[in-house]
Amino acid sequence: MADPVNANRPVRQDFAVLPTERDRGLVPSRARIAPSKRALTRRRWMVRLAKLGLPLLAAGLFSLILFWPDIDGRDARLSFRRATGPEPEALQMLAPRYQGVDEVSRPYTVSAAGGRVARGEEGRPEGQEIVVLDQPKADILLTDGGWVYLESRDGRYDRAGALLDLEGDVTVFHDNGMMFRTQRAAVRVTEGAASGQSRTRAQGPFGTIHSEGFEMTDRGAVVIFTGRAHAVLEARE
Repeated sequence: MADPVNANRPVRQDFAVLPTERDRGLVPSRARIAPSKRALTRRRWMVRLAKLGLPLLAAGLFSLILFWPDIDGRDARLSFRRATGPEPEALQMLAPRYQGVDEVSRPYTVSAAGGRVARGEEGRPEGQEIVVLDQPKADILLTDGGWVYLESRDGRYDRAGALLDLEGDVTVFHDNGMMFRTQRAAVRVTEGAASGQSRTRAQGPFGTIHSEGFEMTDRGAVVIFTGRAHAVLEARE
């Protein structure tokens, strides 16, 4: 007997909606088609030809550019231009220090607060290094164990010849108590000798001397005051 309650209720039917032919074309596929043996062989040959052909092509183009003037019958020059830009005038150094010994193994030291290697100058042999020094100092050991110490505001040091040019507030100290000041002095470091042609003022246990120059020889054992000189000597008790 039919159920009067459910007689008029619509019957529900569940079914799957199948994609049409148009929808199948839009659905991404993860399936990959493996290349055939013939395709793999063709790819290998193409890679080999590229590896061999590209370098040969580059070499051919370079040779064509290089020898084109000869082929074309005209002269041409291949030149390389250095990149433009400011060049450093000197190699900067911080606290340079040079040590050495003379012919009888007496040591000497040349140092400075700073320095720079000067570029080649006219009249100097090529490769000869000149160092421009800031606040140079020189310490020379004497034969008897004493020492001579020199300092100035500026200086130039010729390493090959062991020649030190001092300029500006030059001061020379001798361990015997003598000190003199001048404006310029040329020092032959290995010889322990120095000289200057500027006004010089010396003082020591003997008194004071004013002169127009000086010469120091024998590693400081002999000091000669040159030019017109004036001395004030102190008597010793």
